[in-house]
Amino acid sequence: MPLPSEIPYSTHPNAQPEYSPEERELLLRLAHDAILSAIEGRELETSAWSDHLSEHLSEPRGAFTTLYAEGKLRGCVGYPTALLPLHRTVIETARAAAFDDPRFAPVTRIEVPELRLSISVLSPLRSILADEIEVGRHGLLISGGAHRGLLLPQVPLEHGWDRITFLEQTCRKASLPLDAWRNPQVTIEAFTAEVFADAGCEG
Repeated sequence: MPLPSEIPYSTHPNAQPEYSPEERELLLRLAHDAILSAIEGRELETSAWSDHLSEHLSEPRGAFTTLYAEGKLRGCVGYPTALLPLHRTVIETARAAAFDDPRFAPVTRIEVPELRLSISVLSPLRSILADEIEVGRHGLLISGGAHRGLLLPQVPLEHGWDRITFLEQTCRKASLPLDAWRNPQVTIEAFTAEVFADAGCEG
């Protein structure tokens, strides 16, 4: 299992981190063990981390877990709203990213030691105007009818997108026309995220 780093990066470097290095490391280790225990068909062993589980990590929060293999995306699943305590959200999204992301085949046992993980802990969603969006600070959720698309704050930075391209690509993720964000019937919501990852994560 790769060793988590202390604070490798955050999507908004001027923001004060909400989670300590110890809390970040615990969540990353928990995500790795959630995947490994599922591969091995065993119960998640909680004794190594439950004694260190703070009230802070038990607060309901939305979060995404992203998997990388050889520097390439290997899976990403999350909950945009606070449905579960954060530690439980990390367990479920890590396993879902490994085995249930329809874009990828399930992770295999041989891949597990080489996986690098990134966790994005989300703020509550709020409505936002298109010209208020800050690339690198905001993630987006665009909704129109039964269609919804979400992109994390780090995605436009990874691809070098400007604000308009970010809006268009979030519409694409929602299976909406690229200019659907201009439609007053379409809802644009934003969130921020505290992002941290394993040492050596290339995503």
